[in-house]
Amino acid sequence: MNILFLTQILPYPPDAGPRIKTWYVLRYLVERGHAVTLLTFLRPDESRHVEVLEKLCHRVITVPIRRSRKADMGYLLRSFLTGRPFLIERDDLEAMRHAVAQALSAGNVDVIHADQLTMTQFALAALKAAPGGSRPRLIFDAHNATWTILDRMAQTVPWPLRPALWLERERVKKYEAMLVECYDHTLAVTEVDRQALLKAVQDADLAPVVGDKIRVIPIAVDAGNTPPVARTPGSLNILTLGTLHYPPNANGIRWFINEVFPLVRQSTPGATLTVVGKNPPADFQQAAQASGGAIAVTGYVPDLRPYFENAALMVVPVLAGGGMRVRILEAFAHGMPVVTTTIGLEGIDAQPGRDVLVEDTPAGFAAAVSRLLAQPEAQAALARNGRDLVCRKYDWRVVLQQLDAVYRNP
Repeated sequence: MNILFLTQILPYPPDAGPRIKTWYVLRYLVERGHAVTLLTFLRPDESRHVEVLEKLCHRVITVPIRRSRKADMGYLLRSFLTGRPFLIERDDLEAMRHAVAQALSAGNVDVIHADQLTMTQFALAALKAAPGGSRPRLIFDAHNATWTILDRMAQTVPWPLRPALWLERERVKKYEAMLVECYDHTLAVTEVDRQALLKAVQDADLAPVVGDKIRVIPIAVDAGNTPPVARTPGSLNILTLGTLHYPPNANGIRWFINEVFPLVRQSTPGATLTVVGKNPPADFQQAAQASGGAIAVTGYVPDLRPYFENAALMVVPVLAGGGMRVRILEAFAHGMPVVTTTIGLEGIDAQPGRDVLVEDTPAGFAAAVSRLLAQPEAQAALARNGRDLVCRKYDWRVVLQQLDAVYRNP
């Protein structure tokens, strides 16, 4: 098929959760013989990576995008005027609308695959432009049920911020319900997200979803080609990582730094923490400076393997979020023992106590981490079981075969 694939971020290099998910979906579709035209937003520091995608795809079209807090204030005001979600207004750039229209007019497009919530608006234009049954089929690849992320965030932020989050939650919830109704297929990465999207449809009083219109296809990683690391014997280093300008990631790690790590240090005085990720907040840097060397904040690193090797374990503290934590799948693939929260493990078919440790309170989380630091044999068992799980159930060559049925069905 001829596929127009719309992405909010350049899907290379696969160094963060959304990029990892999209990169393997893109690779799978190309390897199945589809002709993929990638149309993507491009940040100023991403240009050097376009060549890799040009070798993979039939064609690559990029639209420049820049973010700023000043511009976001304007989009927020526009959202209040239009009633559309802020997230949609923020990415509704005329240049992208024009590029999509040109791509559709240039030749036959069988499918528009809109990757993530904010790209769906550009595919919707195809519904209006094409008469009757001649329009492309539309696939909404929902990395999350976004309204649930906003709902969880509203429960943890200070009270003055909650009304704005509640309003955005309701707007996003209605928008996602509309997408499920208008799109031919919606892809969810967990059953939790599928149920949340069904609830959005129900609460919006839209027609019930029938059949496999919303299908669960988990996020996949390249487990088969990722050898396990050789972790440093006797290490007391704790690793955590994530895209740190994403509020759910930053808030979870902030919780670990402020409420959990001090308890770990009480029981294991030699324990250290390494925080890896792009755009760390200022308070992370301040915590590192005040820690006397116990906390290191690296910023973005191009190669995670040395950090895995230096660590005894990895923590994935998640208090709000949706979808799947690719960080956990990547850690499993590298043979890392993991401690996370109940929300962190959502969508991953891992057994707590066998494949991963799960705790939700500061005391419980700290106790699990301290226990692992003191028990190399327990670290080894979790690492072994986690890696076996990801190789069996979450390798992209296995998981993404489920896409074939979506692309075959009208």
